[in-house]
Amino acid sequence: MCPDCEDFARTVLLLGQLALYADNLGADPDFIEAVGPSLAASLPEPPPGIFPLDDDPGDGPDYPGKAS
Repeated sequence: MCPDCEDFARTVLLLGQLALYADNLGADPDFIEAVGPSLAASLPEPPPGIFPLDDDPGDGPDYPGKAS
C-alpha cells in the first residue's frame, strides 16, 4: 500500500463522519466550521488510481458568478 493511502482514506472517512454529524439536530455549527476546513486542508495528495490520469481539475463547470 502507498504511504499516503491510509492517511487519505482516514481523512476522507472523518470528513464523511463530520458531514453526517452536521445533519444531526443539535450539531455544533462552530465545531463544524472549525473542523471541516482543517480536515479538508489536511488531505494528502490522492493515491494513484483514484482519478483518471487525464483528469484536469480546471476542466469542470464554471462556478456561479464566475466569468467564463
